[in-house]
Order: sequence, then structure tokens, then C-alpha cells
Amino acid sequence: MIDLRSDTLTQPTKKMREAIYNASVGDDVYGEDPSINRLEELAAEMTGKEAALFVTSGTQGNQLAVLSQTAPGDEIIVEAESHIFFYEGGAISALAGVQPRVVQGLKGEMSPAAVKNAIRSDDIHFPDTSLICLENTHNRSGGSIVSLENMSAIYDLAVNAGIPVHIDGARLFNAVVASNHNLKDFTQYCDSVQICLSKGLGSPVGSILAGKKEVIQKARKWRKRLGGGMRQAGFLAASGIISLTEMVNRLAEDHEKASKLADAIEEMNGLTLLNRPDTNIVIVNIEKTLQTNAEFLDKLKKEGVLAVSFGEGQIRFTTHYDVSEKDIEYAISAIQRVI
Repeated sequence: MIDLRSDTLTQPTKKMREAIYNASVGDDVYGEDPSINRLEELAAEMTGKEAALFVTSGTQGNQLAVLSQTAPGDEIIVEAESHIFFYEGGAISALAGVQPRVVQGLKGEMSPAAVKNAIRSDDIHFPDTSLICLENTHNRSGGSIVSLENMSAIYDLAVNAGIPVHIDGARLFNAVVASNHNLKDFTQYCDSVQICLSKGLGSPVGSILAGKKEVIQKARKWRKRLGGGMRQAGFLAASGIISLTEMVNRLAEDHEKASKLADAIEEMNGLTLLNRPDTNIVIVNIEKTLQTNAEFLDKLKKEGVLAVSFGEGQIRFTTHYDVSEKDIEYAISAIQRVI
């Protein structure tokens, strides 16, 4: 079965499995796990931040960032289809007690003027704006890259307003590789950043939250409060180290495979390509086939290919490490048969 549902479905590589088996471990709650400590130091250095924290998931990393930089009753600015707003179960309100101020973006980019207008003035009727959240790459826009120019403009106005910026960078390395920049080019425009190790980077579990020391100290305490304090977590960190040191540049292969898939779909009668993929996500409108999402996906599954529903009449395909060039060629022929 060729699984194009998500890059979260990657399997750890042989080298990762060997590293997990041989990892040096200790009790991370006591700060004594050497593999965790090495991973966090590496992540802090790569992002240009003072400290980093290993967390169980991207969602947990985002929530810790919010919890550590806001207070109940505050308001945070988020893009209208951002993961933090759309896919995290209302956690910013349920856990941090903050409400979202939603700004409609274009391919994930909020205009700086709209963000500036969304910042609350000093009025007792209003909540305090305490955080601005960006997402790069932007999932619901098909893995689109939020430009450095856009990030810089928003960060400048945030600094002037005394408001921290958090980047949900679950797939930030995809943006780094596709735009031919380095990680610090992006992370210079934030106070905290979350990066997944378990998507295109291939680790079985985990994300990194990086930022200022005081933010990470607060996040560590919130992680403990939420039951996220792990003991011999170095087994997971061992894989994460390989993700950061050996799995980044190969993301370009995933982007090439997504581009090949998009090129083929664009030529198919009955399908409408909704994005030219910047990175590894392809979104397709199937309404002209007169099939429901469920019908289309079921037929595709019978052909040996898995994809995922992405809204009414829309299907998402995501390339990753475990999908080969040959798999993409087969998937293209399977999609053609389905339509």
C-alpha cells in the first residue's frame, strides 16, 4: 500500500532504530538523560535560541509556547486556517484560557497591516494581545512557504508593540530546504519555535520547542503539569538527533516527488490542482469526477493508494521518505484509473 495520507506516517530508518537501541539514557525529569540533553543543545544551536525542550508532539510544543507566554484572559493572533486554531482541539482556550483573534491570510501569510490592526489597544473593554502565531510551512494552504519578508515585517511590528512571536514550524525544515535558506534565516523572526521531528524528518515521536531560557523554563514546568515529563526519553532523542543531522537535506526529494505528482494531476481531466506545491503537499479538487470524497478514496484504496479528505470535494496527497519515485508513478496511474 502506498500511503500518501501524511508525512507523519514515516517509519524510523534502520540507523534510527540502531541509535534507539544503543542510546545512552537517564532520567530526563532530573535533567540526567545525556541523549535528551544533547538533542536539546543541538536544537538550540541550530535555531539560534538560548534553550530548547523535547516535547511529545507538535501540538504539545505549540500549547507550551502559548502557556508560557500568555495569561488567562489574553488574546493571541492566529491565521484563520492555522494548525493552532484549526486542528488542536481548542486547546489554547481549554488549557491557556486565551481566545484567538483570527486574521484571514493568503496562502498562510497574514498581511502585516491586518496583524497590526488586530493588536488590541489599551482599553479596559479589550483583552491584552500577548502573542502572535505564524505557521511555516502552512498545512492547509498545501505546505506553502511563508516568506521571510512577510515574517520580518510581522516580527518588526510585534517587537515595536512588545508582543512575542511564536512559529508553528512543524514543517519548517521543508521551508528551509525548498527556499535554499538556513534555519536561522527563519527563526530570527520569532521568540519561540516548534519543529516536528516526526514528520518528514522521520523520527517515530517528538518535537522541539526552542526559545529564550525563561520561556523554556516555564514550558518545562507546563510540560510536567500536563504529564509530559518523560524519564528515559533518550531512546527517542537518539532518533531526533539523526533527524536534525542527517534527514534535513533529503526533504528536497519529497518536494520533487510532490511536484511530479502535481504535474501529472494537472493534466488529468476531471481533477483540478488547487496548489502548485512549494514543498511536499498536493491538494486536488475532485468535484468534476462527480464522486464524493469517500467514494474517491475508497476506489483509490482498492488500487493500493491511500490519501486523505481535506474538505468538501478536496483530497490531500503528502509525499515523504517512505514513498519512492516508483510509488509516485504507480499512484499517478492509480489516480487516472479512479477518474
